[in-house]
Amino acid sequence: MAKQTCILVVDDDPRLVRFVKANLEALHYKVVTAEESSTALELLARESPDLVILDIMLPGNMDGYELCEHIRSFSMVPVLMLTAKVEEQDKVKGLQIGADDYLTKPFGVPELLARLEALLRRAQLSQAAQPGLTFSSGDLTVDLLRRRVIVRGEEVYLTPTEYRLLAELASNAGRVMLHEELLGKVWGPEYRGEVEYLRAYVRHLRGKIELDPSRPLHILSRHGIGYILVKSSESA
Repeated sequence: MAKQTCILVVDDDPRLVRFVKANLEALHYKVVTAEESSTALELLARESPDLVILDIMLPGNMDGYELCEHIRSFSMVPVLMLTAKVEEQDKVKGLQIGADDYLTKPFGVPELLARLEALLRRAQLSQAAQPGLTFSSGDLTVDLLRRRVIVRGEEVYLTPTEYRLLAELASNAGRVMLHEELLGKVWGPEYRGEVEYLRAYVRHLRGKIELDPSRPLHILSRHGIGYILVKSSESA
């Protein structure tokens, strides 16, 4: 019998929790809930959820950003952050500390389900076996079989979404990939217009793999078009 998909909802608003729980359980998801970080961490260890829905504003000694960062220190579980804030820097901050997506309150059931299902689909694709292929260029090596990234002789930690983006570029090295193409393959067809997602993650990747992120040698932009992961023989 297939394991029931488990969703951990971390939010101290009981009405929102009831709303989310009722709608997800109606679709046969298993839902566990926590009001603050310590309970959330206990449930993460005990239930091994397939996805975490996490509010930024939490009571106690750890807010949503801090909890997400802590989760990322030991788990690759997809994290969907909930925020009442609409400032771009708040959204980017969540992506920088390892969240996979964000949803602005108030939200409707169709939007919640679309983002949740896209995250679960991406997680399943990330876990699927990659072809036995290794991309190497200069000081960068991407081992698609073992899902390892080596930069200047050291293994580099990437979030699941960062890795999927780099793996997609590596699988198409030397070819300009359109913004919409990358968004569709890495995030899903629902995200083809979310170019700022792509820009944020390219910035994150450059910060981890480029010697000087302001003068990238590996991931190059083609203004208004897309990105290319260059091969050693190619010039910037």
